[in-house]
Order: sequence, then structure tokens, then C-alpha cells
Amino acid sequence: MPVLKTIVIGCVDPRVDPELLLGAELGEIAVIRNVGGRVTPGVLDELAMLRSVTQAAGADLGAGWQLIVMQHNNCGITRIADDTPALAAYFGVAEDDVADTHVADPRAAVTRDMELLKAETRLGAGIAVSGMVYDVETGLVETV
Repeated sequence: MPVLKTIVIGCVDPRVDPELLLGAELGEIAVIRNVGGRVTPGVLDELAMLRSVTQAAGADLGAGWQLIVMQHNNCGITRIADDTPALAAYFGVAEDDVADTHVADPRAAVTRDMELLKAETRLGAGIAVSGMVYDVETGLVETV
């Protein structure tokens, strides 16, 4: 279990290392990384599985835990913002709903993804959810 009971969902971009940016030491946080640092159906499934693993260890992924959505500007996923079929499949939404994923706007995307986490019934009650956007040029992290 991560010592700080924190899971960060972040992008695979090597410029954005959540452990480094948050000053975490080995074993303090867990990180799930994917394209765009997005909450997708696969990420929700993974979090549900992590809860099962946590419960099998005699604890629970619930109150006292923190989920952080960390995205960044100049993300590669923005290069395919017009590829509606690919994005619909990735996000598990209808093609008509791809605009609601806010691929080109990291602040709006973080807000959307935080809402998805808060609505996920397979996670325990009382999990704190927060969001951040990292600026790859300035090195600043903004809380959303």
C-alpha cells in the first residue's frame, strides 16, 4: 500500500513524473499512467481492481485515500483531437460525446475526470478527489 494512501492518474509523457513533481519518495504514492492522464473505463476498472486487492490485504480504498488527476499542457493527445472514432473508443463514449472529454483543454479535462471518479460506485466512500495541471514550460502545478 502506498504510505500516503494516494493514487495519481497521470500521463505517460516522460516530462511529467508525478512522484518527482509531488516530492514523493519510493512507496509513498501509487501512479497509474496512460495517454493524456485521463480517467477512462480502463482506469476505473483498474481502480476497482486495486480496491479488491486492498480489501484482500485487510484494508479498503475509501476514507483517508486521495485520488489525484494530474494532466498537463502541450499533451500529445491534443494532436489527435480531431480523431473522433479513436477518442470515442478510448473514452468509451459515443462519437457525438467526444467534445465533452475536453481533449484540448487540460483544466476542463481534469474537472471532467474528477467528476467521473467521484461518481464511481465501485470505489469506497470518503475518497478525496483532486486535480492538477502541470505546465511543462514553467514547471508550475496548478490546482483545479
